[in-house]
Amino acid sequence: MWAAFAVSSYGTGLGFGAFPLIAVLVLHSGPTQVAALAATGRAVGAMLAVPLGPWVEFRRKRPVMVAMDLIRFAALMSVPAAFALGWLSFAQLLVVSVVVAAADIAFKAASGAYLKSLVPPEDLLVANGRFESTTWTTTVVGPPLGGAAVGLFGPVTTVVADAVSYLLSALGIRAIGGSEPRPARTGAPRLKAGDLLEGWRHILTHPTLRPLFLNQIVVNGLIMASEPLLAVLLLGRLGFAPWQYGLAFAAPCVGGLVGSRLAPRLVTRYGQRTVMLTAGALRACWPVGLAFVRPGVPGMVLIIAVQLGLVTCIGVFNPVLATYRLAHTNTDRVTRTLSAWSVSTSTSIAALTAAWGLLATVTSPRTAIAAAGVLLLATPLLLPRREKAPRNTREEAASLT
Repeated sequence: MWAAFAVSSYGTGLGFGAFPLIAVLVLHSGPTQVAALAATGRAVGAMLAVPLGPWVEFRRKRPVMVAMDLIRFAALMSVPAAFALGWLSFAQLLVVSVVVAAADIAFKAASGAYLKSLVPPEDLLVANGRFESTTWTTTVVGPPLGGAAVGLFGPVTTVVADAVSYLLSALGIRAIGGSEPRPARTGAPRLKAGDLLEGWRHILTHPTLRPLFLNQIVVNGLIMASEPLLAVLLLGRLGFAPWQYGLAFAAPCVGGLVGSRLAPRLVTRYGQRTVMLTAGALRACWPVGLAFVRPGVPGMVLIIAVQLGLVTCIGVFNPVLATYRLAHTNTDRVTRTLSAWSVSTSTSIAALTAAWGLLATVTSPRTAIAAAGVLLLATPLLLPRREKAPRNTREEAASLT
């Protein structure tokens, strides 16, 4: 499972920013269209993924993961095929982004539940830390190689690499040994409205998950809303080459690798709650610096410094949050909880990306990036202040530390 994750992560790293780059360089799209591309894919994909949560909950997770990998492979391969035939359009990029977004959510929910069944509770943080460190390792290597590949072989090269990585991931997951029992389902066999809402109900009634959830969707939304605007600003107005754009966001990911490897040690020394809240607060302090980026080497240095601080904090925070969330969710509702979390995150990212695209059109990409950074400074107020006793969860008796 770890190897399959690594392969698809390398593909994702190579394909970093591929759709905005294709929209800007091939289809000559402006900031509004680039923002709409990012927003529409996430929003519609999240809506399609809502019924997938309970559907996946009561099915074997490995076949679902394989199916989602194959769907993403087929969708992404349609882009280079259309480009080669001269048929590529903005509408196709929208459709592909929707399909990939929905499949991403279903895959992540299934893989999270499957991980919990594979790993003992005391080892979940180590496992999540390894997945997180793999993500950052591939992000260090992938974007600069992807930028170089685009320069040498054309704008859709990294999309092909990303698609093939999902095919290899499907083969890896298929090769996992052992059998997987079908999850037992109580009650009516048909999908009910309560099944769709169970994930959100669990999150919003949990005294610590609720503020963490609200903080996460706002922080992720504001950070990701700036990504397409940075592509427009750096690749268009400031004249950065694709390889420079990739390098500026890849080099700082060393901090994410370091942070994810340090997370278990920090939790052992300071406790899960302290580490999670400290890292969660510190990650909000960095993005405002992106508003001051300039052309040339000074701009590269600034982006790398800001991103280094940001991703180091994220590298610590993410595995600790993922472990807390799994430990405080019953096995029979893990998939629906993770689906609800992902759907909400994607929806918030889509809404804020669309709003920031409009703001960039009315003002400028730099102004919109600055606004996101200033708002992020207030997000630590959403983090939980103190621990309260959880309710109605059989597995929540474990201590935070």
